[in-house]
Amino acid sequence: MEIYKDLSNPASKEFQELLNSQLSKVKIEEGKIIEGKVNKITEKYVFLHVDGLKSEPVLDINELKNMGLSQKIKIGEIIPVLLERLEDKMGEVVVSASKAQKIKGWDILVEAYEKNEPIMGRITSKCKGGCIVEHIDTGSLMFLPGSQISDKPLKDISHLMNEPQKFALIKLDKIRGNACVSRKEIISSFKKEDKAKIIEKYKVGDIIKGAEVKGYSTFGCFFNVNGELDVLVHLQEISYSRVNHPDEVFNIGEKHDLKVISVDKEKLQVGCSVKQLSPDPFEHIDNYELNKVYKVKVVKIMDFGAFCELEPGLTTLLHSSELSWTKKNVSAKKMFRVGDEIECVITEIDKEKRRVAISHKLAKENPFEIFEQKYPVGTLVEGEIVNKNEYSLFVKIENLDIDAFLHCNDLTYLNNGEEELTKYKIGEKIKVKVLEIKSTEQKVRVGLRQTKQDPFDWFKNKKKNQTITVKIISSDNKGLIVRPEGCEMDFNIKKSQIAINPADARPSRFTGGERIDCAIAELDFNKRKVQLSIKLLEEIEKKEALEKYGSEGSGKNLPFSSLSEDLKKKDKK
Repeated sequence: MEIYKDLSNPASKEFQELLNSQLSKVKIEEGKIIEGKVNKITEKYVFLHVDGLKSEPVLDINELKNMGLSQKIKIGEIIPVLLERLEDKMGEVVVSASKAQKIKGWDILVEAYEKNEPIMGRITSKCKGGCIVEHIDTGSLMFLPGSQISDKPLKDISHLMNEPQKFALIKLDKIRGNACVSRKEIISSFKKEDKAKIIEKYKVGDIIKGAEVKGYSTFGCFFNVNGELDVLVHLQEISYSRVNHPDEVFNIGEKHDLKVISVDKEKLQVGCSVKQLSPDPFEHIDNYELNKVYKVKVVKIMDFGAFCELEPGLTTLLHSSELSWTKKNVSAKKMFRVGDEIECVITEIDKEKRRVAISHKLAKENPFEIFEQKYPVGTLVEGEIVNKNEYSLFVKIENLDIDAFLHCNDLTYLNNGEEELTKYKIGEKIKVKVLEIKSTEQKVRVGLRQTKQDPFDWFKNKKKNQTITVKIISSDNKGLIVRPEGCEMDFNIKKSQIAINPADARPSRFTGGERIDCAIAELDFNKRKVQLSIKLLEEIEKKEALEKYGSEGSGKNLPFSSLSEDLKKKDKK
């Protein structure tokens, strides 16, 4: 092989010029779209020729057919491709015709979006939340949200499938390569000119007859006017009285007269009012007085109460808490019907907030006040058990609509209250004593054990440190269960209170049935508390013995310590 080191000869200079001119014409870069000429066609592949590449790029013939480029599969045709790799692991050039088409299509979409121009496409399929639209010119796929298909709800869009039509580009994500289109904007743009002509017909102060309720929102109600225009009645323009939501006053499909209060020709909007068609009824509020009974008309029933009219247009809220004295969480639907006239008391008039509050229960006598007058605290009455839960009974007294509360602890003095509660059944009649009446809180408390003699009264003539005789009922590791003679109540003597000497403080010394003496260690009538102690009795007796026979340890407390003195006294006699 001959190597030419001398580049000054004419042949070398000519070769260098030819090489530089060829490289300057063709600039090959990865990631760019280049044009390839069909050089050879086989059953599976199409071979391209691209100036400046060392080998022929190869395309799958099916890729071109799927792209709709089957007419270009001829020798000599020019096909744009994306140069992905100049050389892969096998040393071959990697190109793609489909990716080149998508990139070119994206550039067209970006240009249309920037110029705010519509594009031609067809709806090819449905998907979650909308449809897929294919760009006719480039085959790029775009998303059409369901809300952007039409300006009116469509149950069936089969007539729109695969039909060429215009779409507006409303969103482009250049990073992800996603496009979002709208058919609704194209339709609305055609209607915009017509809507402007319609709005020119209306002026502030005009009266619109028979507008139909079309829909609600949290801020107002929409009405359809003659099928050509939708107008808004704001929440504050529905009624002179307070309205939380339009469905409290209107129903879909109803027709109402409206007054035009605003016209916006730029936004193509017309604002209307219902309440301004009638005089302000709140101007007559001075005719009404607080805490006075008035007849009102039920106009609408809600879960939380009922709306009532003092007079046409002057609507007030009757809250569910003001329906009944005795029933809690009562429903207005069970008590009233629309159109009923009921008596109520005005409890509040707020002119600034234009609010009137009424109460139905205040128009009736308070059953708790009647109960208090008829059955004051301490009265014995007969009642019927009407309800029951795990810790109490509810007793109905005569024909009054009041359920008195009877706690299980007020059933008996002797047994456990919860165990005693299981003995009573609904429908059973019992005699009880009125213990407490709170008419403001709507509460009445009664007791059953208070109708009987209190066994605790046995201790009325007893006092602390007094000695009493008790009978042992049972014993266990913790102590003794005893019952004082003549008393019906059982009490507990703790193990630590059985004896002074710890060795003798054994509950097992007793088998039951024995009669023993003990002392009252604690006595509290308010808390109904008694504490008994054998140990205390021993301490009291010991103290008395010490005071009588001398100090402890002198020897005088021994059995024979004073025997000699007694004998001397006997001899003198």
